[in-house]
Amino acid sequence: MAEHTRPSVLVIDDEEIIREALEALLSKEGYEVASAATGQEGIDRLMTKQTGTTDRAERQRLFAEVQRIFGEEVPALYFAAPRLYMGVSSRTLNLSPETVEAAITDRTRAVVAVDIYGYPCELDELQAVCDARGVTLIQDACEALGARYQGALVGSHGPSAVFAFYPNKQITTGEGGMVTTHSESEVRLLRSLRNQGRADSGGWLEHARLGFNYRLDDIRAAIGLGQLEKLEDILRARGDVAARYAELLAEIPGLELPCPDDPEHERSWFVYVVTLPAGVDREGVISSLADDGIQTARYLPCIHLQAYMQERFGYRVGLCPVAEEIASRTLALPFHARLAEDDQAYVADALRRALA
Repeated sequence: MAEHTRPSVLVIDDEEIIREALEALLSKEGYEVASAATGQEGIDRLMTKQTGTTDRAERQRLFAEVQRIFGEEVPALYFAAPRLYMGVSSRTLNLSPETVEAAITDRTRAVVAVDIYGYPCELDELQAVCDARGVTLIQDACEALGARYQGALVGSHGPSAVFAFYPNKQITTGEGGMVTTHSESEVRLLRSLRNQGRADSGGWLEHARLGFNYRLDDIRAAIGLGQLEKLEDILRARGDVAARYAELLAEIPGLELPCPDDPEHERSWFVYVVTLPAGVDREGVISSLADDGIQTARYLPCIHLQAYMQERFGYRVGLCPVAEEIASRTLALPFHARLAEDDQAYVADALRRALA
């Protein structure tokens, strides 16, 4: 009988090895991580952990008056539970801590704070408000990979945070996401929930709880590894594109540019969104730019004014006046890490003509 050499590696689940390598690279700042199929599903799992139930109908009761999603104009976090939307800062477009403090009630269970467009939210103030009222703070950092708050990477400060790797994010796995946390017990629970409730023992046929099929598959995790190796270069290139836009657009009368960094906030450039002068016909500007071959986007509409939200929960214009006014004037310009200088100049000239 021929003698066979024992292989150096013999595993059933290569997916777990690749995913663990991806998680290890994201753990350099010392926090625990757990992958997810999407950023939205990461938030779903955190809510499941907070409420102790996977029943979304039950979460309607638990999270009524709870969802402090400061970004009325933030990408919709699609859940069955009704939420309370609150005002944003007209400068940063992030959730206002003062609004949160005034809105929390005895029924509030969690506040979800978004780092909109990659700009860090007022994390310390929000955490202080939540701690004082016994409310959990969840950080939606899906747009902010690589951003820094008070010198430390977003996602490393303490509140559980969620990142997304959708194709338009700083890095992509096609679809996918990651949760960061400082809690060993929480990361174990999240890893179980994302894997159909499998037990800590790792047995494929052992289920300790009701969970979800939110696994980040091995192919997407492998793509993520390659992306992470280039993350610093990607962030630097996106920052350079944003800086060129700031120079090119600075002299356009009435045009408001994204708020700049300061000693406590370092943005990770996700998109480049400008605010048109008050009274300008945004649809006319969009049409004019389209005639010049430039695609733009109305970034972002208010979630509570989406047709489904109005029909389901009865939300109407006037609920969040600051966010509604800003959302009616904001416009996303073409933006990616390899956008050529000549193309940016062309966009700036076309926008200047459209606003003239």
